[in-house]
Amino acid sequence: MILNLKDINKSYKQAHKELTVLDGLQLQIEEPKSIAILGKSGAGKSTLLSLLGGLDKPNNGEIIIGSKNIVNLSEAELAVYRSQNIGIVFQEFHLMKTFTALENVMLPLEILKEKNVLERAKKALELVQLGERANHFPHELSGGECQRVAIARAVVTEPQIILADEPSGNLDTDTGELVMDMIFNLVKDLKRTLILVTHDRDLAKKCDEMYELKERKLEKIQ
Repeated sequence: MILNLKDINKSYKQAHKELTVLDGLQLQIEEPKSIAILGKSGAGKSTLLSLLGGLDKPNNGEIIIGSKNIVNLSEAELAVYRSQNIGIVFQEFHLMKTFTALENVMLPLEILKEKNVLERAKKALELVQLGERANHFPHELSGGECQRVAIARAVVTEPQIILADEPSGNLDTDTGELVMDMIFNLVKDLKRTLILVTHDRDLAKKCDEMYELKERKLEKIQ
C-alpha cells in the first residue's frame, strides 16, 4: 500500500462557527499511478494536498504512507519524513531567488545531509532537460524552466509520492502542456505516484484515475 487515507476529517474555526472542509474522506492507492483530484474552488483540494504533504494535520483520521501513519509524527519527525518521501510542485515555483538552478535542486539533499549531493542534483536537472542551465538564476530562466527546476527539486530525493498543485497554472498553454508531459513521463519512468490537483478536466483525463472532491468526500470518476 502506497497511500491509505482513513476517515479524514478537517475543520477550521471561522469567527464563531466551525467550517468542515473534509468529512470521512477515504482514498487508497496500492501501486504507483497518477491520480487527478478535481473540484470546485473552495471544495478543499488545497486542504487535502496540505494534509497529504504533512503541512497540516487532520482533526481525525489516519494518513498512512507506506506503513507509517504520519499523523502521529512529531513536527521534527514529520519534517524529515516529508523531505524523504514526499515531493511537492506548487503553482508558484517557490525557488530561492539567490540560488542557481543547481543550488535550488541541491537544497533538499543538503537539508537531509545526503551523500553525492552535487551529482544527484545534476542528474535531476538532466531529467528535466536543464543540464545546460544549471548555473542560471531563476530571474534568468523562463516560467517553464523555473517550473522544471521545481520538478527536479521535487524528485531529487526520490520520494514515493509527488504532489502537484496546479503546476501549469502560471504557464501559457503550450509551455503548460510541455511541463505536464514531463511530469507524467517522469513519474512513469521512476515508478512514482503522482497526485495532481487541477481544475482542468482534460488534463485530469491524462491521469490513470480521476476523483472529484464533492460534499467533503472524494468520489471516483469512471
